[in-house]
Amino acid sequence: MSSTALTFAASTADAIPVHVLAEDALEAWLDTAPAAWRTLIKMQGFAAKLGQSLLLPGPDGVTEAVLAGYGTSDARARKRFALAAVAGKLPAGVYSLSGLEEADALAEESLGWLLSGYTFQRYAGKAKDLARLVADPRLDAARIEAIAAGEALTRDLINTPANDMGPEELETVAQTLADDTGATCHVTRDEDLLSENLPLIHTVGRASPRRPRLIDLRWPGSGPRLTLVGKGVCFDTGGLNLKPGGSMGLMKKDMGGAATVLGLARMIVSTGLPVQLRVLIPAVENAVSGSSFRPGDILTARNGLTVEINNTDAEGRLVLADALSLASEDDPDLIVSMATLTGAARVAVGPDLAPFYATDPAHASVLAAAATVVRDPVWQMPFHTPYEAMIEPGIADLDNAPSGGFAGSITAALFLKRFTKDLPYLHFDIYGWQPTAAPARPKGGVGQGARAILEGLPKMLGL
Repeated sequence: MSSTALTFAASTADAIPVHVLAEDALEAWLDTAPAAWRTLIKMQGFAAKLGQSLLLPGPDGVTEAVLAGYGTSDARARKRFALAAVAGKLPAGVYSLSGLEEADALAEESLGWLLSGYTFQRYAGKAKDLARLVADPRLDAARIEAIAAGEALTRDLINTPANDMGPEELETVAQTLADDTGATCHVTRDEDLLSENLPLIHTVGRASPRRPRLIDLRWPGSGPRLTLVGKGVCFDTGGLNLKPGGSMGLMKKDMGGAATVLGLARMIVSTGLPVQLRVLIPAVENAVSGSSFRPGDILTARNGLTVEINNTDAEGRLVLADALSLASEDDPDLIVSMATLTGAARVAVGPDLAPFYATDPAHASVLAAAATVVRDPVWQMPFHTPYEAMIEPGIADLDNAPSGGFAGSITAALFLKRFTKDLPYLHFDIYGWQPTAAPARPKGGVGQGARAILEGLPKMLGL
């Protein structure tokens, strides 16, 4: 794709040290600093506030060191990847970090530094020289690079507009990932979806000339069986329940679930997690034509459940239903679905938190703890069983869009759960978009939940 390679620089004796200083550590550091530096620091008003930086010259005027403010613990709790803001302001060169002793903080800030180099250049702009970071010897540098590469893949896919990222193009990306990482890639397309009993995927995608498909990736290996399912609606007009223009503008990101599971799969494989990994992506475009499915239609899913269509704009749960049914037939040890599924989730937690649902309380606890460690915020939502009645219309087994507007994310999650055979299941209702630029996260497509899942998988799967 089009982003800058996010890797560490080769170690060199000429790397410029970046001294990371919390506010309460500044005075002690100044006591040992050269007099000229102390004068410059005072003149420039450097107070080690979070994100502050100051270049310190040597005798020849060339930068000899950098001060990076690390603020207070309260300030760091409110802002992730603090040093990424510093990295983005530094001149091109090679740098090393000094002063970060806590392992999780060192890993977080090193990853943030790499991600600060992400740019999307497919249509405009050009690569620029970066402030490159030498990996601290205490780090698992290969793991951090693998996470950065997976995140970059996710961002590239979401950022690519729908005219260049339809179902066929998404298949091409999946095939490339399979070729690069030793997976097999089987794709069921168009009318074959009906003969292979994937009717909801076919129904949602049949109105578009960009034909629907189910992408099935499998990696060889042993260990627990993990299946990732990602919503791949490459553009969502809303179907016959057509979205207004303002709601359609970001629908290139409606395949953010697929983008995230592909990025996560790359992380899992590159870090050598001993699992039997499978990825399923129903890839469609929800378009409008004479063959569009209609409000009031009753459809039969792969597992035999009937679904009354009360809104064609609630199509993501339909394509996921067939994919989850297929996933459950293998009885994996864990199924994880990721989808840009509901506006209700955004209203509930905003764009920065990734709400998730878990059938196993132990999985939920592990995931919440892992998210805190890697600073990938998630928030547990409930599979609230009293709401089951809201998705049961009477005329069919299920309603794809209950009226009333209450608990929209929860009812969508309960709908999906009906297709998992009560196997261990995690569902993420993500946003997949950074609305305003932040350190290590430029405005645009962004991964959510993947790093937390990667961190938590060993415990969740008993590895």
